[in-house]
Amino acid sequence: MGDFMDKAKDFSEKHDKQVDQGLDKAGDMADKRTGGKYDEQIDKGVDQAQARTGEGDQAR
Repeated sequence: MGDFMDKAKDFSEKHDKQVDQGLDKAGDMADKRTGGKYDEQIDKGVDQAQARTGEGDQAR
């Protein structure tokens, strides 16, 4: 599992913008599926995930 995590981290550092866009899309989908009920929590989770991948949110 450690090798997989190393590869995932390496990918996220090299492709930060694409990872951030994917996280944004996943957050939007989760928000849509929950009818906006958990919008603030989803946004917070996406922001935290983006902060852990490279330099943070590059899409904005």
